[in-house]
Amino acid sequence: MTSELLDRALIEEATKKSGLIWVRGAGAPAARALWHVWHEGAVCVVGDGPGEQPLAGLAAGGLAEVSVRSKDKGGRLVTYPVTVTEPASGSPEWEAAVAELKGKRLNAPDAEEMPARWARECRVLRLVPAGTVAPLPDGDLAERPVPTPATTRGAAPAGLPKLLLKRRGRK
Repeated sequence: MTSELLDRALIEEATKKSGLIWVRGAGAPAARALWHVWHEGAVCVVGDGPGEQPLAGLAAGGLAEVSVRSKDKGGRLVTYPVTVTEPASGSPEWEAAVAELKGKRLNAPDAEEMPARWARECRVLRLVPAGTVAPLPDGDLAERPVPTPATTRGAAPAGLPKLLLKRRGRK
């Protein structure tokens, strides 16, 4: 009983303090980083709509695994299994989750219309902890990033080094 309470406390505190969690849905090739909120004993996430994060591999009634990293060092703190639930749009549980998510959503193009858009085009999921904390791994678990059409900057233009050197010379 005591270890169960300690596991719950570790899960809650680590997840509340972390800005991102890593979630691997059943059958997903790799874990995905998701922004989230901790609300009423569960992780709440929104996605699968235009301009929102992908929730690939997360299906209502399914299982997933959540890994939480340390905010200061970036290392893995805890990994735990979750049960995925999808509250019905407009239900009290959905409204409460959306109210929390709306407050944490950064750079939203439509802040006031966001809940209505989420109801029409997105999925709001609750990831409820189910089971015990997994032991920390011994080895390196680095994985290749998930393929995405998003890119970072391309090659630097040929004239850029000259421009930078000229600016340094003027000072």
